[in-house]
Amino acid sequence: MKFGIIHYNAPGATLEEFLRYAVDSGFDCTELQVHDVWPDGEANPERRAEEARKLTERLGIAVSALSAGNDFVVLEEEAVRAQVARMKRVCELAEILGTKVIRTEGGQPKESVPEERWVDAMAGCFERCLEWAEPMGIRFAVDNHGYVTNAPGILPALFAKVPSACLGTNLDTMNYRWWGNSVEECDRLYAQVAAKTFHTHLKDGTGSRENYVGAALGRGEIHLEHAVRLLKDAGYQGPWVAEYEGRDPSFDGYRQCLAWMKAHID
Repeated sequence: MKFGIIHYNAPGATLEEFLRYAVDSGFDCTELQVHDVWPDGEANPERRAEEARKLTERLGIAVSALSAGNDFVVLEEEAVRAQVARMKRVCELAEILGTKVIRTEGGQPKESVPEERWVDAMAGCFERCLEWAEPMGIRFAVDNHGYVTNAPGILPALFAKVPSACLGTNLDTMNYRWWGNSVEECDRLYAQVAAKTFHTHLKDGTGSRENYVGAALGRGEIHLEHAVRLLKDAGYQGPWVAEYEGRDPSFDGYRQCLAWMKAHID
């Protein structure tokens, strides 16, 4: 069993400084962001990914997933081709880093894609990816994130439209609440996707939208132990990865999250 941290809202001005913080804090693995190895203007992200892999091996921390930063809410052929080509390269970078899990976005709302076409747009992009993703053994963990994939019913509809073992979710325990669902409705939404969960963001807090306040695990209103139980009952064996969005300037929040995970996830 691995306990992880997402490279977000954590100490470290450089990737190495962040990874040292993660290791020193007791985490086993980390989800990296695509810009850790492929920042804007980088012509050779493969070299940077090799350097990052060597760094993680030297420090003794695994890469649980690579966040793709994609936008699949597109319908125009040129935009679809560009997004699919970019995703293929992201997946190749993930392989260099030693992970097959890609934490993906659904995408952003836009006038060119009406809400009733969101699932069609995302499905079209993921279907184009399957030709090379399935042989690679890649798993796309679609985050319930932002305004698109947090909407009730969207992820189950996407999985029904693209019935591939490659396509699942990164279950974020707070994001459904942020979107505006009640805590009780969040519990129902967790159950809908538990069997398709490839990766997690265990996150806590209170409120939704402009009233949302992040908190360390166990200090908000989310039924975290219920979510963990659902995932275990569904056979989840992946990493338990903390995401902290609290306002603690000492960055002790992630350590508090790890303490909660070790105490409540057997």
